Amino acid sequence: MAPSTKSLVSESEAAPVRRYRIGYAFAPKKEQTFIQPSLLDHASRYGIDFVPISIPDSTTTAKTLIEQGPFDCIIHKIYGPHWNQHLREYSSQYPQTLILDPPESIERLHNRVSMLDVLAAFELKPRQSGDKFQSKISVPKQVLVDHYPEGEEETKLLAGLEFPVIAKPLLANGSTKSHEMCLIFSPKGLRSLLADTKSPILLQQFVNHGGVVFKGYAIGEHVQCVKRRSLPDISKERVTALEEAVLPFSQISNSANDEHNLAHDPHEMPPLEFVEEAAKGIRVGLKLNFFNFDMIRDSKDPNSYFVIDINYFPGYAKLPNYEHAFTDFLLNLLSTSSHPQKQKELQQLKEEEGATSFESDVKQNRGHEEE
Repeated sequence: MAPSTKSLVSESEAAPVRRYRIGYAFAPKKEQTFIQPSLLDHASRYGIDFVPISIPDSTTTAKTLIEQGPFDCIIHKIYGPHWNQHLREYSSQYPQTLILDPPESIERLHNRVSMLDVLAAFELKPRQSGDKFQSKISVPKQVLVDHYPEGEEETKLLAGLEFPVIAKPLLANGSTKSHEMCLIFSPKGLRSLLADTKSPILLQQFVNHGGVVFKGYAIGEHVQCVKRRSLPDISKERVTALEEAVLPFSQISNSANDEHNLAHDPHEMPPLEFVEEAAKGIRVGLKLNFFNFDMIRDSKDPNSYFVIDINYFPGYAKLPNYEHAFTDFLLNLLSTSSHPQKQKELQQLKEEEGATSFESDVKQNRGHEEE
C-alpha cells in the first residue's frame, strides 16, 4: 500500500495547511550525511520543508541570513563568532524563530571539562527501580595540566589519579587535532608527553570496560542507545610493560565494522530507562536538544557507569528510522496547543500511513552510508 496522500487540511477548511520552513546550516559533509532524501520526503508529508542556508561572508555575494528568512526554526552545526553574529542579527529581526541549539549551549561542549560538569549536577546514585536496574553514573577522575607538576604540586595535582590515563586535548571542536588522544601508563610517559605539548591536556582516568562503549543519541526527549567497539581492557602486566609508552589512538569506537563485530557481543545494553535519565540530565543541564554521549560500564562493577564524552549533533543517519524521530521532534515543538485541528490531522495521517510506509523508510535508511 502506497503512503497516504490525504491532505492535512480538513474538508471544511478552504485555506492550505500550514507548512514549516526549517533552515539548516551545516558543513558540506554533515549536510550530505544528514539531509537524506528519506528525511526530506518523510518530513514533507507532515508539512516540514528543509531549506539550506547559504553562509554569508565577505568573499561571497550570498544573501544575509535575514534576507533568506523568515524561518520557523533554524538548526545548525556551524561554529565561530562570525556565524553567531549572523544568528544574533537574525533573531533581532525574527525573535519568534527557534534557534536550535543556542550557540552558548553548544560552546560548552567545546571544552572537555565544562562538557562533563553537568554530570555532577544530576549524578545518578544507586537505587532500585522496581526490578529493572540498580545503577549509578558519574565521570571518571579528571585532571587538567599544561606542564609536568613537580614536588608537592605533583602530589596534590595527581592525587587519586591512577595510571593508565587517557590524555585528551582540552578543546573539543570536531577538528582533527581535537581527536588526537593517547594512553599514558606512568608519570614517566606523562612527563614525555608534556615535554612536547604546549596546549592544556585533560587527563582522564582509564576504566576497564570490556572494550565496549554505549552511545546514547538524543533528539529532544527521544533517546536511542547503541553499542560500539572501544579500547580493550588493560591488565596490570601490560601497564608495567608499557611504563614509559605514549600510545596514540583516534576514534577507535567508530570502526566501520562495529555492527558486524558486535552482532553476538555478550555485553548487555544498559536499561533504556537509565539511558533516558542520563540523557534528560544532560539535555536540561546543557540546554541542548541534539547530542550523543559516550558511556562505559566498569568491568569490576556492572552497576557503575561513566560518561566520558558528549558530542553535538552527531551522525543521526546511522540510526534506523531517524527520519521519524527528527520529524516528530520538530512537529511537537512547532505545533502548539493553539492548533488543535493541525495536531488531529497530523495524527490521522500518521495512522493512515501504516506499517508499509514505516518499513519502506527503514529499508531506505539502511542503505545510506554512515557518517
